[in-house]
Amino acid sequence: MIRPLRTRLAILLRSILHRNRLEAEIDDELSFHLEARTADLVHRGLAPREAARQARLEFGATASAKDGMRSAFGLRWLDDTLADLRYAIRLLRKSPGFTTIAVTSLALAIGANTTIFSVANEMLYARLAVPRPRELRILYATGPRPLAVHMTWGSNWDDGGQGHIDSFPFPFYRELQKTSPVEIFGFKDFGNLNVTANGVAQAVPAQFVSGNFYAQMEVRPQLGRPILPSDDNTPGQGAVVVLSDGFWHQAFGASRDVLGQTLNANGHLLTIVGVNPPGFTGAESVQTSPSLFVPLTLLPQLASGFRDDLITSTNFWWVSLMTRIRPGVSAETTATALSTQLHAAFLAAGKPKPDEHIPAVALEDGSRGSAYRSTTEELGRPLHVLLALSGLVLLLACANIANLMLARVSVRRREMSVRLALGASRARILRQVLTESILLSTMGGSLGLLLGYLCRNTLPRLMQSSFSEPDLNIPFHWTIFAFASAVTLLTGLLFGILPAWLGTREEVSASLKETARSTTRRRSAWSSKSIVALQIALSTLLVTSSALFLRTLTNLNRIDPGFHADHLLNFELSPPVARYPGTSSVAIYQRLEQAIASAPGVSGVTVVSPPFLADNMWNNDFDIEGQPPIVYNPDDPGQYPSLMNVGERFFAVTGIPILRGRAFGPQDTATSPAVSVINEATARKFFPHSDPIGRRFKDDEDKDHVKHFRTIVGVCANTLYNSVRTPPGPIHFDLYATQKDFRGATFLVRSQRPVSALVPDLRDIIGRIDPDLPMTNIRTQRQQIDANLHQERLFAILTSSFGLLALLLACVGIYGIMAYTVTQRTNEIGIRLALGARRAQVRSMVLREALTLSILGIAAGLTLVLVLVHLVSTILYGLRPRDPASLTASALLLLAIALLAAWIPAQRASHVEPMKALRHD
Repeated sequence: MIRPLRTRLAILLRSILHRNRLEAEIDDELSFHLEARTADLVHRGLAPREAARQARLEFGATASAKDGMRSAFGLRWLDDTLADLRYAIRLLRKSPGFTTIAVTSLALAIGANTTIFSVANEMLYARLAVPRPRELRILYATGPRPLAVHMTWGSNWDDGGQGHIDSFPFPFYRELQKTSPVEIFGFKDFGNLNVTANGVAQAVPAQFVSGNFYAQMEVRPQLGRPILPSDDNTPGQGAVVVLSDGFWHQAFGASRDVLGQTLNANGHLLTIVGVNPPGFTGAESVQTSPSLFVPLTLLPQLASGFRDDLITSTNFWWVSLMTRIRPGVSAETTATALSTQLHAAFLAAGKPKPDEHIPAVALEDGSRGSAYRSTTEELGRPLHVLLALSGLVLLLACANIANLMLARVSVRRREMSVRLALGASRARILRQVLTESILLSTMGGSLGLLLGYLCRNTLPRLMQSSFSEPDLNIPFHWTIFAFASAVTLLTGLLFGILPAWLGTREEVSASLKETARSTTRRRSAWSSKSIVALQIALSTLLVTSSALFLRTLTNLNRIDPGFHADHLLNFELSPPVARYPGTSSVAIYQRLEQAIASAPGVSGVTVVSPPFLADNMWNNDFDIEGQPPIVYNPDDPGQYPSLMNVGERFFAVTGIPILRGRAFGPQDTATSPAVSVINEATARKFFPHSDPIGRRFKDDEDKDHVKHFRTIVGVCANTLYNSVRTPPGPIHFDLYATQKDFRGATFLVRSQRPVSALVPDLRDIIGRIDPDLPMTNIRTQRQQIDANLHQERLFAILTSSFGLLALLLACVGIYGIMAYTVTQRTNEIGIRLALGARRAQVRSMVLREALTLSILGIAAGLTLVLVLVHLVSTILYGLRPRDPASLTASALLLLAIALLAAWIPAQRASHVEPMKALRHD
């Protein structure tokens, strides 16, 4: 009768947990049967001694009987596994050098893979920390270009002729909310608010959310209450705020008395009503959380610089929308219903132009936050490339250990043959070798998992700028452990399967004969050489990748930004509209400029917006007097010159030379005619056959929908603008002093003083003028440039690390195979020397063999590079993907490493004594 699986498992578990008792019971049972049979034979007339002997003969070997009983209980496999494990441990302890190399290389490779997987998993696949996040959907407005949408605050992109917008006008949101078959909630990730809490002024990120936001997210604050519909019904009335868990700890020391306290946000007092639970990050991002959550209708009151009323305008698309699709509700049907309602609301607000299309509503996955698309575009390919490169390092480590394992199996050939001759099955030998492999991979995997845990936040630190606060922490959860465990098991099988298979292919009779060893050696040597060629090919791929990214970083670092970047300190200030409305915002910047200019050690100060090389760009209309206006083309982002609002001394502080005309001067004020300075690229593009000095152009409309003329008074040299990668394009520089409202600008302070000494003085100066105005994003211009190159620097650092590890592993592999080959060919070398071969010829023979092997591997590696390099072509700069210099340098470096690794075995071969060699083995 076959026992049920559940019963067998229960017996097995009981047998393992109570092994001593089971062994005692087995001994008792065997003793009982022997004694019973002895007694029966004595009863038949045999002497007791003879009866006991006869009983033992009839019963057979007790050890075999015990093994049978253990097998019946399911313990035999456990005993065999433990025996294999103990034997593998003894073997590894006898070879500390091999064990150290294998475990260390595996630990580094698995640690790198675990670290990069941790970051990729969190950045690309993690979901919002809310109940059932897969039910969340983001609403997009989409339709054929051109869409009847002209002003947006959010993401706006094209995809195959289809326009996509991730925001909606506030009145449309309210209309959809009333008539939608599903509950819609709104939010807007704002950026930084100037906040004074507990007497400390700082800039903190905020998210504005609708009154039903918390109910639909199904999140309850850990302290106090959430934002309610009553807080959001009347614009500007719900002056409440919910804190993030991190800001609660940082600003209030996690005090439970925080409820009811107030904080000053952009000049408005907000009452703290709740604290979010740990891990909740809002609706924008999975990785980082805003510090403040404020009612959505408070945004126009706390924000500044908007030309239209955000609450009533149907022309300004700015509110991000989400919904939950409950089980049983069709997302397609919901999208159709919402599109119909949006169409009706659009027509009620006004008719579009004849050639424009009213957008429809599309629902997309919102479980990873509304910023998931931009995160994927920015980091998707780089992270996948890094995962592929780290996977190659792991494959290289496996190849290296497989090679060493092959050599060990060859040395143990006689031992395996003896075991086969004594009755061991080939499966038993295979399992023994695989046990050793899996033990090695487990040791390496455990260390790699520890490295992954310790280094999981290192990669995010490299991805962030040096001057920003680290706000991204990678959690270590079960998926990371499962990944590391799976990689560990697979690597053990990967590098162990070939040596194990070759170990079981031995012919017993041939292996026990000394004369048959050359055939076996030759087969093993060819297997090892094939693996070494694979190692060199993979090393070529990694080293070439490293060379390409290093050259990219070098090319970018050599770019002249067009201005004097040294000894230039940047920091940002954003005066709140409640305290500095209209032109008073301009006045506070001018007052701060004058105060900072008088600080000790400051040789110059100016204001810019946006800052140089911060991945931030502005532009506006550029309608030249006497020429037809530029027709808007969404496919040409460079149709208008970029804009930078600057202070009067901008050109003197930055060192940008004026080529024609003049720079700004004291005569240029808010009441004088508006002037502008353009760069050389603007002059070439818009005034190719005339002198631009004295020409006029119209800029964007003001709040009264009036465009104003600006007169060009100077032409300056070209400079980089928003990115080091983007060549200088058309720019026009306008005086911020002529603006009617000016906020969120960057101060450029030129000084020879150390930053650590200068910044406290600047804080004191600003604090005396306005203690609620915090300095933010404090960095030098060089740090800003470095931040602009963070992705390239990350690739250069990681690929260089991978390349060095690949070179080391290739060196070990070549050395190992050549040393093994020399040892196995000792007889042959002795005969060659005895017959008159010179030692230099023997040395050349070994080096030539290593060189041939290396050339084959390098050729295969370069072929891989040529096939795969297009995958990273968009990340490179200043060189072709198939750059001859990088390919040649990588090949020569690997050849040099190969010859260096083979030199010691070659020298050892050349110093073999013929008489000793002939007695070898």
